[in-house]
Amino acid sequence: MMPPEIAAWRQGQRKRLLELRRSLPLPERAALIEPLLGNLRTVLERLELGTLGIYWPIQREVDVRPLADEICDRRGAALALPVVVRKGAPLEYWQWRMGDSIERGFWNIPVPRQRHPVEPDAVVAPLVGFWDHYRLGYGGGYFDRTLAAARKRPYAIGLGFELSRLDGFVPQPHDIPMDVIVTDASIHERPRGGGADAGHC
Repeated sequence: MMPPEIAAWRQGQRKRLLELRRSLPLPERAALIEPLLGNLRTVLERLELGTLGIYWPIQREVDVRPLADEICDRRGAALALPVVVRKGAPLEYWQWRMGDSIERGFWNIPVPRQRHPVEPDAVVAPLVGFWDHYRLGYGGGYFDRTLAAARKRPYAIGLGFELSRLDGFVPQPHDIPMDVIVTDASIHERPRGGGADAGHC
């Protein structure tokens, strides 16, 4: 169980950052999205990809679908979307491409209509906030649970705005660090040894 003071701090930060993201003026948001997607392209272009897991954007998350579809189409790689198959269980990734049929899944988030589970080589996960290489999500724990349960751990990419950087984040045993955090300002890659010190590339 997470200590109550840490849980309360995370909930407060989550609420603050989601409101900050919602209230970001459209011109300012557009000015941040361009370099963010440019940094994401840099990361994706250097990876060996058979399948890339992405996400369907909600709550004003950055839409990575067109970029990911373009890169995967050019390189002959597959795309996949995360699916909640059972509450509290790890996510499944189902193969999907732009234009494929979708339906509403848990919390009305669109998912592929056809179940074709795959194991992505890399996954892009939106973040609400971040510290070092740790991602603050929406609080359900699904993404950490999925990484922990993966037979072959995918390269984990956390994606969000630099304004979501946090101070005071205390990692818990269930928190799994991302391999890289990509923002509009930086590509913050975790050292290959998995140490605490971070590097920029």
